[in-house]
Amino acid sequence: MSPRNEHFSLPAGAVRPRRLRTTPAMRRLVAQHRLHPADLVLPMFVKEGIDAPVPLSSMPGVVQHTLDSLVAAAIEAVEAGVGGLMLFGVPVQRDETGSGAIDPDGILNVALRRVRDAVGDSTVLMSDLCLDEFTSHGHCGVLDEQGRVDNDATLELYAEMAVAQAHSGAHVVGPSGMMDGQVAVIRAALDEAGFADVGILAYAAKYASAAFGPFREAVESTLQGDRAAYQQDPANRTEAMRELTLDLNEGADMVMVKPALPYLDILSDAAELADVPVAAYQVSGEMAMIEAAAANGWIDRDRMVMESLTSIKRAGAQIILTYYAVEVARRLQLR
Repeated sequence: MSPRNEHFSLPAGAVRPRRLRTTPAMRRLVAQHRLHPADLVLPMFVKEGIDAPVPLSSMPGVVQHTLDSLVAAAIEAVEAGVGGLMLFGVPVQRDETGSGAIDPDGILNVALRRVRDAVGDSTVLMSDLCLDEFTSHGHCGVLDEQGRVDNDATLELYAEMAVAQAHSGAHVVGPSGMMDGQVAVIRAALDEAGFADVGILAYAAKYASAAFGPFREAVESTLQGDRAAYQQDPANRTEAMRELTLDLNEGADMVMVKPALPYLDILSDAAELADVPVAAYQVSGEMAMIEAAAANGWIDRDRMVMESLTSIKRAGAQIILTYYAVEVARRLQLR
């Protein structure tokens, strides 16, 4: 018999990694990374002027809530054990300066009060701190005479917006506009207004990504063009750590990488550098790709959801914003 046909045996005492994969119980025992419901934050949209939730075609299972349905869904999420809620407002009226973001009676501030009254401190209530949902032009800040986003004028409005959100009940504000100096200005405004306990989740590395498309349906974005002048270039890695370091030095309590899956290298870098909790946002486009592929029978949806979230956790995220938060939290509780 030729050597190639002989049965090959590993030498006695050889390492056999497959021993640790033999049964589901063994694989659970030796798993290095585990998802937990408390890791997950549910992004939620609330729309002004509607009397029933509006389903989003590009994000199956996600809706624009009414105030009442938002509260009900928030309670449901808390009961499932999710770690937090991130609220986004969709106003009826928009203007050049996004004044609805600061108005105490604006949809986002009203929604924060309603949810905080309903769930109290049983979860972490977060609010998106950005003007893009409230401006008529759809940019994340006010524009100068040349039509460019005016960084410093925008910071003044972010400070007011942060205080309004804190007054409305937010435990954490999430500045997502990628303005230079935003964390320092917001921290100073919160402290001066007596909200030293309100945290800042800084979107430290937010890339100018194509994966935000379905989100723009969700917030009915009016943006023409792009945000490449202030969001990060997908080609750049080192720049992200520069942004993250600036946010940490300005007092960020947590930092975020957005999107998640296309930027797992950035997420890993952030987890290595940061001495605060690191979050990642599994954005609308990431969800839409999973749902579209599953609808065509190309992938196992449930396995892909869990695999994608596990990869984000493995790369270093302590906190994951995902539209699958409630579904996955329930699944984890049954394990």
